[in-house]
Amino acid sequence: MPLAPHEFWQTVYPAGTFETNPQDGFADLYPATLPDGRQIALPIRVLPGGEDKAVASLIVNQASFAVEDALADAMAALASAYAPEAVIGVPTLGLPLANGVARRLGHARMVALGTSRKFWYDDALSEPMSSITSPAHAKRIYVDPRILPLLQGRRVVVVDDVVSSGTSMLAVLRLLRKAGIEPVAAVVAMLQGNNWRAALGQHDASVVAHIHGAIASPRLKRTAQGTWLAEKA
Repeated sequence: MPLAPHEFWQTVYPAGTFETNPQDGFADLYPATLPDGRQIALPIRVLPGGEDKAVASLIVNQASFAVEDALADAMAALASAYAPEAVIGVPTLGLPLANGVARRLGHARMVALGTSRKFWYDDALSEPMSSITSPAHAKRIYVDPRILPLLQGRRVVVVDDVVSSGTSMLAVLRLLRKAGIEPVAAVVAMLQGNNWRAALGQHDASVVAHIHGAIASPRLKRTAQGTWLAEKA
């Protein structure tokens, strides 16, 4: 089922709509599977620096509300196992998901980190951060000092859109540790490949078991026929 570019991330398809392990490989979309078996069609994007490696992409602020709600439902179910007292949202695309998760858990609010430095921020409470989608545009992530009382001494869960290389989540965990905060878990919309496991394991080996995703997608490698197959771990 070929899709136009604007049709990705717009529909939650019934289970079995797309083949999840085609023998000849994927063409232009990867069907990610929600915990209940329903599927979301993700576009395949070639990674910078070559034509033979790609990932399935998820851009939450381009998704339909139905897709965002389905992801937030699954994420809230995962987060609820940790009985969190606060939900931390990672900018930018983790913020709407954190809102959704916090609301579903019955919280009055979520707590947002920031990448725009306000004049009252403390540079000591910041960390450099980059991502697989913007590798050449490093920025800093901050926690607002005035919201620390909402987090310190409480069970907190971090919410973001995607964990891939692990560098963004690692920056968040380092930042929170500076503030004396150790999250009980992190819940993301999509686990992308497995490279993040090594990066986060270097920070704290116990962290990896507490990173959860509503959906997952592999790193992809181009076949001789021009299609895409999952890289072997």
